[in-house]
Amino acid sequence: MASPSDLRYTETHEWVRDNGDGTFTVGITEHAQEALGELVYAELPQPGRRVARGEAVAVVESTKAASDVYAPVDGEVVAANEALADSPQTVNTAPFGDGWLFRVKPSDAGQLAALMASDAYDAGPGAA
Repeated sequence: MASPSDLRYTETHEWVRDNGDGTFTVGITEHAQEALGELVYAELPQPGRRVARGEAVAVVESTKAASDVYAPVDGEVVAANEALADSPQTVNTAPFGDGWLFRVKPSDAGQLAALMASDAYDAGPGAA
């Protein structure tokens, strides 16, 4: 499956969507959720938390393993997907949609350009 071309990607399988309002939405990729298996828990960062690019800021846990989720950019968390508390498997069924994890207001929006385009992600870290 090709990753959506309107998103940017990290080596550690996070995706980032520019919301056009000064915030970015962050989730994990199709590849990541397939590798983890069915998610049973998501520990998300609290709004107001300052994060640094590359910092572990969330944890997703499946029946197979737990995995850190890393901040793709520097900034402040402005929202967490509260719906995942009751339905963490939404990350499996809609990783690029309702399965988003958190939103961040970047301190440097230019960091988005340093992330991978979908074709580079699909040919590299996201290759099956």
